Amino acid sequence: MIAPGTEPGLWQTARALATRDLRLVWRRRGDALQPMLFALLVVVLFALASGRDPQQLAANAVAVLWLAVLLAGQLALDSLFRSDAEDGSLEQWLLAPVPLAWLVLVRVLMHWLTTALPLIVLSPLLAEMLHLPHDQLPMLLASLLLGTPLLSLIGGMVAALTVGIRRSGILVALLSLPLYVPVLVFGAGSVAAAARDQDPYGALLMLAAGLVVALVLAPLATAAAIRISLS
Repeated sequence: MIAPGTEPGLWQTARALATRDLRLVWRRRGDALQPMLFALLVVVLFALASGRDPQQLAANAVAVLWLAVLLAGQLALDSLFRSDAEDGSLEQWLLAPVPLAWLVLVRVLMHWLTTALPLIVLSPLLAEMLHLPHDQLPMLLASLLLGTPLLSLIGGMVAALTVGIRRSGILVALLSLPLYVPVLVFGAGSVAAAARDQDPYGALLMLAAGLVVALVLAPLATAAAIRISLS
């Protein structure tokens, strides 16, 4: 029992959950490196299969990089809430003195920081391997910074819906990939528009608007999905 007046606040709870997640990532740093290695493998295999023509590689670089980041994020999506469900921590979330949506938002943010952000940091190297023109790199980074948090928020909803199903990795991918299509279209389309000397900011604004809406609604929907899965 928590004595009245001593309940942890939102930021104290977020700090404790973030610290726990970072410790788990450090203990399983081999697993944390898998998305980066997967994205690197996708880019290398595409470069080898496409030959040595720099122009051909550059023409498809944006699409390949976005697909590599999108698919690499799928590797850690199924485990977003599964370990907490298996050890009983997820039931404790329901009893916590803070909103469940807040805990979900913190978990999704940590998923983005440990999975997508390293891929964004690695993306200039991957872009160089695909001979992406240097003037397109800032637009690529901007689209990834806006698009990848949106992918994590969408993926969190799907992972919460399937948390009660064993071996649901394929199901998570089948449910989340169609929802990722608009993010992929606007993210890669902004860089393609900049390459054609067209206005790329419309696509970026769509990503930004989608991110704002998802930040408000996705944690609530994910919390509801967790309650349904655990009921």
